[in-house]
Amino acid sequence: MGSAAQALWLDLPGGRHQALLEKAAVPAKGLAYVAHPHPLFGGTMDNKVVQTLSRAFLQSGWDCLRFNFRGVGQSEGVYDEGRGETQDALEALRQLAPNGALAVAGFSFGAFVACQMISELEASQRLQKIILVGTAVSHFNPAPVPAQLHDQTLLVHGESDDTVALAAVLQWAAPQCLPVTVVPGGGHFFHGQLPLLKSLALRHLRA
Repeated sequence: MGSAAQALWLDLPGGRHQALLEKAAVPAKGLAYVAHPHPLFGGTMDNKVVQTLSRAFLQSGWDCLRFNFRGVGQSEGVYDEGRGETQDALEALRQLAPNGALAVAGFSFGAFVACQMISELEASQRLQKIILVGTAVSHFNPAPVPAQLHDQTLLVHGESDDTVALAAVLQWAAPQCLPVTVVPGGGHFFHGQLPLLKSLALRHLRA
């Protein structure tokens, strides 16, 4: 039996947001949220990397939420450089998962948003899994991942990413002693390598 998908609307600080909640085929381990790439450069909740991460969470027994950021698709509001987007995501989790385990993932700008969320969710001790892909460290200043969450964190980057240079991610991760999983030859969007990305995510989620 496959997962069940439910289109819904969320009333968040930035307005009414278009969302998709997918339910795992087994009793869920908790709720995972996957954040999409930059709203001003074509990023939506239907991005292929976002969908790949969502499928990995579902296959690993997590319910999975994604939604269009402010001004994307049918979501209300305007782009807020990650500040409002972070608050929207935190509010979505408060509404849909007031209790229980949480996981947070993001791609590119979405990984930046995920990092900002982690710093606020850390104190709840509900955060069990983190996946950051193509993290936008060259254009934004993501909060560091708390040391006590490093074992729960998978940081993936493409060797040949021409949007966010691998060197910039290594420079961000090094002071944290946060390991980086490098995909050889991988570009920013992991064209032709999404199955590998999914397998890395599955391995992390099942560890």
